[in-house]
Amino acid sequence: MTVRVVVADDQELIRAGLRTVLDARPDLSVVGEAADGVEAVAVATRTRPDVVLMDVRMPRRDGIAATRDLVAAGNPARVVMLTTFDLDEHVYAALRAGASAFLLKDTRPADLAEAVRVVARGEALLAPTVTRRLLDRYADRLPAPATAGDVLAVLTAREREVLTLTARALSNAEIAARLHLSTATVKTHVSAILTKLGLRDRIQAVVLAYDTGLVRPEPPVR
Repeated sequence: MTVRVVVADDQELIRAGLRTVLDARPDLSVVGEAADGVEAVAVATRTRPDVVLMDVRMPRRDGIAATRDLVAAGNPARVVMLTTFDLDEHVYAALRAGASAFLLKDTRPADLAEAVRVVARGEALLAPTVTRRLLDRYADRLPAPATAGDVLAVLTAREREVLTLTARALSNAEIAARLHLSTATVKTHVSAILTKLGLRDRIQAVVLAYDTGLVRPEPPVR
């Protein structure tokens, strides 16, 4: 099965490079390109790709707004944000807008291709260390934990445990070991959490866990 990709970046040279990397893989295919956020939404709406590689900074409409538009429209495409810095000031907003991952533009070709595959399978891609650094850095923007009870009331006690550990950036295997469960059982719990909360992937689950106060950033080590 071929993963269909749209590449959105205002620099033609970068778009060409990404197309070359992806089209060289037999299971990946670039089905459209866009030079700004408005065009990205239009192309993704027309081609219905599996994944959109979206630059954060673009003219007319930036990648964050374009991602928000796609999610609001119910477009099933998974969005991978492309950025120059691993803690770009806009990355947190991009994840809250519905992006499933972000990658540096100097990511190795093989890693880029694998990232597209992972996201296309419905999984989120964000290194645990980066997740924690990102949320800690923007801790002052997190809302007060006043709505956690209402939002998370649909979850069972075990699902709340799994969500908490997911937000701590533990893998399914690590969660299974911590809770003395099988990996398959953890995957089932994660799927139930996403369904009950209406979330697209684990990254949105992590953001929601912080937003509701289920998990708060740890104070910096002094």
